[in-house]
This record gives sequence, structure tokens and C-alpha cells, in this order.
Amino acid sequence: MSFAANDLIVVGSGFFGLTIAERAATQLDKRVLVLDRRDHIGGNAYSEAEPETGIEVHRYGAHLFHTSNKRVWDYVTQFTDFTDYQHRVFTKYRGQIYSFPMNLGLICQFFGQAFSPDEAKALVAEQAAEIDTAEAKNLEEKAISLIGRPLYEAFVRGYTAKQWQTDPKELPASNITRLPVRYTFNNRYFSDTYEGLPVDGYTAWLERMAAHPNIEVRLSTDYFDVRDELPTGGPVVYTGPLDQYFGYSAGELGWRTLDFESEVVHTGDFQGTSVMNYADEDVPFTRIHEFRHFHPERDYPKDKTVIYREYSRFAESGDEPYYPINTSEDRRKLDSYRDLAKREAKERKVLFGGRLGTYKYLDMHMAIGSALSMFDNKIAPYFTEGRSLDGSMEDET
Repeated sequence: MSFAANDLIVVGSGFFGLTIAERAATQLDKRVLVLDRRDHIGGNAYSEAEPETGIEVHRYGAHLFHTSNKRVWDYVTQFTDFTDYQHRVFTKYRGQIYSFPMNLGLICQFFGQAFSPDEAKALVAEQAAEIDTAEAKNLEEKAISLIGRPLYEAFVRGYTAKQWQTDPKELPASNITRLPVRYTFNNRYFSDTYEGLPVDGYTAWLERMAAHPNIEVRLSTDYFDVRDELPTGGPVVYTGPLDQYFGYSAGELGWRTLDFESEVVHTGDFQGTSVMNYADEDVPFTRIHEFRHFHPERDYPKDKTVIYREYSRFAESGDEPYYPINTSEDRRKLDSYRDLAKREAKERKVLFGGRLGTYKYLDMHMAIGSALSMFDNKIAPYFTEGRSLDGSMEDET
């Protein structure tokens, strides 16, 4: 495999990598080579038409764009228009459907009484007083100290146990810092200034970011298989797993992963909403996505729909990593890898970014914002001012 000369190599074609590539190509007129081990662009944000129905699905789980960062919004709207979609979630518990996150509507419905905001606050405070937050020894006690036992047992306990495959009594209290309860009937899931879904889908958006003639994208190309053949000298922005880059020398970092079970259902509407959580512990999946509801403006079939059942589990070697677990042992390993990353930047001009490259969960807008910061603070000064790369891991959000 031969590679043309380039100024910058980007490993990974998710939002972080493509933002770096697009900025370097358009703002600095640099030649950029983007490598991705998958057979498609876009990382976990990749979307595609389900073949039987034509409904756009998100192969790696629902991606919902929202941000209050105007710079990020101004940047992304260069490549796509957005619909006016606002995300709303519902949760099923013991045969009843409740709006989520926990709000005044849920409280009134769950307790079978019409509460004013002040009455609902007083009720939750009374129930939460069972346990002092400062005394909480595990996740269950911490949650009860925040919202009370009835709401915890209905809407947090089972869902959390499924997410973590662990009894909440065995999870550290530090896993949650707060459990928001809204004392209004507002059931909009996000509160950001800007929200919507790309009109033409995520893949079209991502392809436009990579469309500059200075950008070459090589798919089905694993960086570790070809790095000895790559031209040397210029910087590398690596967005793959941090521990893999260093040969797992400090041990594997822990991740949660997701499995999806796709089904075409012969009905025009399966659940009436885009996402339904399942709080009951005896239901094995955590939620069901119905993708037609992400784009009600589209002319989708009236007699078929696509659903994804989502299952959560601990990732094993070879699984797709989704969420960092961040145990104290993980953080110890991460400190070792950060030291190695600083050295790698100085010695080999490699910068680490993105969710996998920093071992941080990053929403899409956070990944894009972090990439813009890396470009401004490191990539652009390297090329325009001859400054060296400072070697610190990129974790601006």
C-alpha cells in the first residue's frame, strides 16, 4: 500500500478527526490523510438507510445533536442544515408510561395526586431525608438521599442495574453527583440553546466535512497495520483507543459497550416516540429506539418501522468501547498513559484527542469543540509559527 506525501495524518474519521482534517485543509491549505479501520466514514455517528424500509438508522445508537456553544453551532451549520427536532424521552415502569427526566408530570402521575411545584419539592425532600447525602456509602444510598426511595426504586434502581450489570448497592456513591428533578411539566430532554438533527443525515454531513480536495480518506485501513509505511515528519492526530496505541503497557482501560438488536416491525408506528426507556429490571434491554420519529418530516413507509433494542454490558477485548468506566484503577492507568502521551508528542509529534484518545465520554458537540481548540492551540501554531507541540493530551470541551 502506497501513501502520497502529506502534511498531517489523522487516525479516525469521527467528528474529532474530521474537524481537525477539515480545518487543516481549508484554513492552512495542508494535505491531510485520514485513516479509519472501519469501512465507512464518521465513527459512531455513522447513519445509513435500513434496506427494507429506507428509514435512516444510527448503526451505533441514537445520536442527538445539541449544544449551547455558539462557535460549535456556527461551525457545524457550514456543513448541514438542522431540523427543529427536540428530544423527548419516556420510560416504562410496571405497565405505565411516564415522561422523563423526572418532572412534575411524572411525580403527579406516579403518586396519583396533583401537586404544585412547592408541594412536589416538599414531598421529594421529605423522602430524600431518609439518608444524609454525606453519609451515603454506595450508589443506592446516594440516589435515595437525592430523590427519595420511591422514585429511586421505580426509575433508577432497575435501569442502573441493567446499565452496569451490577447491583447499585455495589456501585460507588461517586458514580452520581446529582439526579435532576424538574418541578415543572417541561419534558424536553436537553436544555441547550441549539438542538436538531441533520436534515440529510449524519453521513451526508460527515462526507461534506471530508470533501475538500486536500483531504484523502482511506477506509478499511488500520493505522497499526500501516504506520511503518506512512510518510514521517508531520504531526499525527490519533483518535483511537489510548491504551491500544501504547500496546496496553499500563493495562487495558475499562469501558462499557452496547449491543443492538434490530427489528423491522410491520406497523406504521411501534411506540409513538423515538426513545422509550425500560425501568423494570426483569426487562433485559435498557431502551428501544424507533428511528422514524427522529425525522417525522420524511416520507417513510406507513406499514413498516425499524426499532433497535439496546443492551448494556462490560466491554471485553475486541468490543466497541462506548463509555469509560473510570474506576480508581482506570484512573491510575490513565495517568501512566497521559505521561506516555506527553512524551510521544515531543518525540514523534503525535497528539491524542477524541473520546477514545482521551478516555472521556464526549458528546458530539464536545468532540467538535475540543478539536477546534486543538487546531487553534496546537495544529495551527505548529504550521504557521513553527511552534512545537507541547505534548499535553487534548481534553478541552
